[in-house]
Amino acid sequence: MTASIGLLIGHFEPLHLGHLRDINTAAGLCGTLHIIITPSTKANARFTPTLQDKARWVQVACQDFDFIKVHTTESLDVTLTGDYGKCVELSESAFAKLGIGQHESVKVFVKDGSMAHSQASTQTSNQTVKLPSHSYDDEEIYDNPIAHFYDIAPSARPSYVQTVCIVGGESSGKTTLVHKLAAHYGASVALEMGRLYAHSDLGGTETALQYSDYTPIAINHARAIYDAKKNATAPIVMVDTDFATTQAFCEEYEGRSNPVVAALADELRMDFTIYLDNNVEWVADGIRRLGSQSQRTRFASRILQILARHDITPHIIDDADYHTRYEQAVRFIDTHVLHKA
Repeated sequence: MTASIGLLIGHFEPLHLGHLRDINTAAGLCGTLHIIITPSTKANARFTPTLQDKARWVQVACQDFDFIKVHTTESLDVTLTGDYGKCVELSESAFAKLGIGQHESVKVFVKDGSMAHSQASTQTSNQTVKLPSHSYDDEEIYDNPIAHFYDIAPSARPSYVQTVCIVGGESSGKTTLVHKLAAHYGASVALEMGRLYAHSDLGGTETALQYSDYTPIAINHARAIYDAKKNATAPIVMVDTDFATTQAFCEEYEGRSNPVVAALADELRMDFTIYLDNNVEWVADGIRRLGSQSQRTRFASRILQILARHDITPHIIDDADYHTRYEQAVRFIDTHVLHKA
């Protein structure tokens, strides 16, 4: 008799296109497929997702298939056994939570590598089905997700994309460098929100800017970063200006810090920050106000102090030539973010 119920068990870290092929195959061989997500079998130095992270990746990827049910070892009565905890023992209570009755036939889908095996309860009749092989290497993708970014499932990519933020004072070349780097890497961009806010809410200049405006500016920037990561087109997302810089403007113009901006600086941290020294020519654009050398020096010092306040250590680029700055930023990203040889 053909089993109407299937079990697919693994750590799905990161969820990649090979996993989705396994899910498609398993789902096609049973009426209802239960996916059980386990903890990873080894530590990852760069990023350790929670079970909830991984459940979200799988659920988002499979949300159009009501015949696929996603569970975690925390939501079931599950025991991890065997080498590195790769085997899963399901108790009768776990089968009850899955809605699997006594003596029902269950297909247990297995695969070498990240997919765990199931040691099911004796109350069921189990058939082991080996999934076909594919070209996606679970271990290689796990060990170096950035190098295999395009193999990662779209629902999991935002968790692995690296944010590279360019900061600096007014007229330090931040925005131009952000767009040049975005073009170089084919990356998405989170734009500076202060300038956009001046046009959308203040009439095109900062004349009407006041303390209460820094909260929506920071919130809009947080949303822009979230959207850029969610729709990432490359392993990195370029971010124009950070919350520490927004705080520096608030303190410079308003004489006090903004707690919302400070909280976002701590909670929504960039993976890498590049600081551009203010040693290039100041260019008036109708919005910038800190044009004198003393103002620029004071503001640069303020940014660095606020970065240190939030335990952010930037990579400093202080060459006065714009193209050299671009080349130095590319070298930094290639070496420290993408880990290219």
